[in-house]
Amino acid sequence: MSVARESEMGLGLARPTPGQTVGPFFRYGVEFDAWNELVPPHSPGAVRLHGVVSDGDGVPVPDALLEIWHADPSGAIPTETGSLHRDGSTFTGWGRTHTTDAGEYEFFTLEPDAPFIAVAVFARGLMDVLHTRVYLPGATDAFLEGLAPAERATLVSERTPDGLRRDIWLQGDRETVFLVYR
Repeated sequence: MSVARESEMGLGLARPTPGQTVGPFFRYGVEFDAWNELVPPHSPGAVRLHGVVSDGDGVPVPDALLEIWHADPSGAIPTETGSLHRDGSTFTGWGRTHTTDAGEYEFFTLEPDAPFIAVAVFARGLMDVLHTRVYLPGATDAFLEGLAPAERATLVSERTPDGLRRDIWLQGDRETVFLVYR
């Protein structure tokens, strides 16, 4: 039925419904043992990628979900089937984790032979998934070089005694650079 016809029948014009946001339900049905372990934590070459997800006021986000994807140390993209299955030795190239009550996240992975690790962030209040990158210290590419220094700083991780750290800010003065794919 056309809008004109609905109006003639006294039904009026349809009004859009309010937008829906995701969450906060991420732990239900998507939390499985070792999904944050792309490799076992104490395996050769394993590195801990960690940080805090915060809102624009610096308050930690306690119920965000993060996913990462990246190449292996030789630069190859894993093509093994069963990337959801953790067998204790196969590098899968994909991981998922939830933030703690303090907004902290962690992955155990290998450093890729690529400048960055792709990250997806899901959190309550978001209309869609946010895509960003975590660059390795000292790594660069055309995208990173095209950003202002303050923007670049939101993507480059820092080396810590126990791995790599990159905090993610969802908005505000320190907002992480997010990418839009078209």
